[in-house]
Amino acid sequence: AFGPACWLWDYLRRSGASGFFLALSGGADSSAVACIIGTMCNLVSEAVRAGDAEVTATARRIAQAAPDGSDGFDLGDPRVLANCLLHSCFMGSVNSSQDTRRRAATLADEIGIHHNALEIDEITSAIISVFSRFVSGGRQPQFLVNKGTLGEDLALQNIQARCRMLLAYLLAQLLPWVRRRKGFLLVLSSANVDEGLRGYMTKYDCSAADLNPIGSISKLDLKRLLKWGAAKYGYTSLLEVEGAPPTAELRPDDGEKAQTDEEDMGMTYDELGHFGRLRKLSRCGPVTMFRKLVDIWTHLSPTVVAQKVQRFFYFYSVNRHKMVTLTPSYHAESYSPDDNRFDLRQFLYNVRWPRQNNVMNALAKRIETARAREGKGAAEDDEAREAKRLKK
Repeated sequence: AFGPACWLWDYLRRSGASGFFLALSGGADSSAVACIIGTMCNLVSEAVRAGDAEVTATARRIAQAAPDGSDGFDLGDPRVLANCLLHSCFMGSVNSSQDTRRRAATLADEIGIHHNALEIDEITSAIISVFSRFVSGGRQPQFLVNKGTLGEDLALQNIQARCRMLLAYLLAQLLPWVRRRKGFLLVLSSANVDEGLRGYMTKYDCSAADLNPIGSISKLDLKRLLKWGAAKYGYTSLLEVEGAPPTAELRPDDGEKAQTDEEDMGMTYDELGHFGRLRKLSRCGPVTMFRKLVDIWTHLSPTVVAQKVQRFFYFYSVNRHKMVTLTPSYHAESYSPDDNRFDLRQFLYNVRWPRQNNVMNALAKRIETARAREGKGAAEDDEAREAKRLKK
């Protein structure tokens, strides 16, 4: 957390901005970003308390406090500093749960963030109304649970996500005005590296921002960060966030089970971590990745491993256009996706990967046949040894 925290402070002091804005959903990703900002405020406040004149002057300039401290602003208190520099908002809808709403508010209070909560349903309803009136002849798209098509369902989810991006920039421009302060806020993204590689995000939603402190960090590492923040700074609500199943909360509950990220993606975050590290660190394509994973995931049959690899590369390639428009991120992890400025690979792929998939399928059958033959041979050897023992 110290690396991205220092990076954000350096960017803030150079940019001329008055602080940061974060769409705080109560989920793991945005909570991790809030934790990083809390870490930044703790580091700055520590330097202020230690008497660092340069840091103190910079903090007072950005927080719009009196240079001589005559206004009583104690920027040696990280909660006071956070209230000046970080602004967050829970943008709820009819699909949002009370749990995420409560977690967002609790975490904001623990860190000292200036926090708001609002509902986006009026905006999304207005957009759907305009579409229905002027485009579809009165027909309204429906979610899958309401007997709509997959295309309708995804469009309704994307409307919510993109409305939040528009609101984020509106709030970033006007919250200083609301608080009778000067300047503007930098909008922070909260999209992790796994979702970027898989393309599990709405293009130009809250993943579209000015800066992304977690754009190169995996979901599993972010969960470890949440535990660290709870222990280090007493942000205890992070423990509840860490234990909650990740969910976008963009669809109505069907009454049986809630929407979860891993079910939507068709793969777990642990599997995505393997795919991402092998793709970047080992420079694996589909076939090489399959060869490595078939020896790692021994609890799965080679055919299932091949199917998982094929599924990842399908979504990686079909969503590649999202990767090349990602928000500038803090790059420090070795498994980080390539910085877009230096990634010269194409972003249009043959999403069927025909040659690679044919090779994987053939290898999977060959391995399974060999394993079956070895198992049969071992069984025959056991029978022969047993027969020999009985003769004696």
